[in-house]
Amino acid sequence: MIGYVIVGSRDLPKATSFYDEIMPIIGLMRVETSDEYVAYAPKDKPEAVEFYIAKPFDGKPATIGNGSMIAFHVPTRETVELFHKTALACGGQDEGAPGCRPADAVEYYAYSRDMDGNKICVFCAN
Repeated sequence: MIGYVIVGSRDLPKATSFYDEIMPIIGLMRVETSDEYVAYAPKDKPEAVEFYIAKPFDGKPATIGNGSMIAFHVPTRETVELFHKTALACGGQDEGAPGCRPADAVEYYAYSRDMDGNKICVFCAN
């Protein structure tokens, strides 16, 4: 089981503004802020951090992983659509509009990238 996920950022304040807008849509809120990282946890369990944005520990600039993607399971198609729309409105890049994949499937996905190039997916299975 995955304990938590960290994505790197070259501009932590800008990334924080972005994630502060999109994380509440999927039930996560900012619970910790430092000069080195920002942490997000479920609203009903703030001690259980699931997602971090951070300056890389080695002090070098953050880079994206080619082929890396973070996927968040959400309850509804409306949540997928709202997350994608909000990500784009906050400066994210479109990597795939909401829709079924494959086209005849039940699973519903949307993809975006944050300002550092980290690829984020939201999906539901209904």
